[in-house]
Amino acid sequence: MWAASCLASCCASCACDACRSVVGGISRRSARIAYCGLFALSLVVSWILREVAAPLLESIPWINHFHQTPNREWFETDAVLRVSLGNFLFFTVLAIIMSGIKDQKDPRDKLHHGGWMAKIICWCIVVFLMFFLPNGIISFYETTSKFGSGLFLLVQVVLLLDFVHNWNDNWVKKDDQFWYMALLVVSLVCYVATFSFSGLLFHWFTPSGHDCGLNTFFIVITLILVFVFAVVALHPQVNGSLLPASVISLYCMYLCYSGLSSEPRDYECNGLHKHSKAVSTGSMTLGLLTTVLSVVYSAVRAGSSTTFVSSPSSPRAGSEKPLLPIDQMDQQEERKKEESRPVTYSYSFFHLIFSLASMYSAMLLTGWSTSVGESGKLVDVGWPSVWVRIGTGWVTAALFIWSLIAPILFPEREF
Repeated sequence: MWAASCLASCCASCACDACRSVVGGISRRSARIAYCGLFALSLVVSWILREVAAPLLESIPWINHFHQTPNREWFETDAVLRVSLGNFLFFTVLAIIMSGIKDQKDPRDKLHHGGWMAKIICWCIVVFLMFFLPNGIISFYETTSKFGSGLFLLVQVVLLLDFVHNWNDNWVKKDDQFWYMALLVVSLVCYVATFSFSGLLFHWFTPSGHDCGLNTFFIVITLILVFVFAVVALHPQVNGSLLPASVISLYCMYLCYSGLSSEPRDYECNGLHKHSKAVSTGSMTLGLLTTVLSVVYSAVRAGSSTTFVSSPSSPRAGSEKPLLPIDQMDQQEERKKEESRPVTYSYSFFHLIFSLASMYSAMLLTGWSTSVGESGKLVDVGWPSVWVRIGTGWVTAALFIWSLIAPILFPEREF
């Protein structure tokens, strides 16, 4: 007994030392990755509690105060929403605290990049306290999360458009035959993948012998948008490129697939329903992994993207030529060393992305809080998810077309 106690103490001490070394090793450059790791941890905690916490929540009187105890799925959803609410509050408070930071001399800059042990403890406390809130607050957060998830998807779309246009501009600026051929090859590959994908969608989601007019409508509309993208991009006045059009076409077709595959498993036009029981665990794992990658990319990209927010004093805001004569350049350089450096991205907006992502991940893990068949065991299943994904595809199409024609309609403005 004494030996076991000593062994446990040694293990606990080693674990604490390991945590301190890891937390102490987080530098300014790795801070954003650390935030992404914390968010990924919240998803893992949500997933675990979703699977094992239902019996415990049933025994808590201020949660299970109903005359008739709800089914297990209700408690699974409640556990996910409470962890998500804690995550949302944690990052929202950070977003408020970090608002208005323009240079690295600001004391809040150290808070953003350091104090990780205190942050992790605060995050754990906030999440723990969420399980003492009444059900009414959780229900209100559940409703609000649907709108927050839509905002997060909109941010993703804008980031994708920014990425695609920058990708095209960087290759065009090289002004070399090799890069022009690379643009053509990538565009052709994207278009081949898009049309091949559409064929699979017709095979999976419009089975013979069933009236699947809605699914057919979604796929046909997406194909029409693909042709519209190409026509607008190649119009002489637009002077666009096929690369952005092809990438956005593939993305819209993926959103169409994502929406159709989110249809209820007992829906006769969902061709994947026959495999739902066999792949439920795999679907959950893949869905969670996709969510983590999507959120990490969106957060890191949004934190440094000029599409959104950039500090007025940031190097991205532009630079001016030196106005001082050569004999005063040394004095100017000494002053610059004493001056603080501007921040390179908006800390507040960076944390706001995680706040919206917390809502989005909660909707994914609860099937947009829709109880349809086996939706309690699958990620991102239900009619709300279908319409959100299809709607996101249409919004993506509208924003992309607008990005092409806006410079023509408003030539005096910069886009």
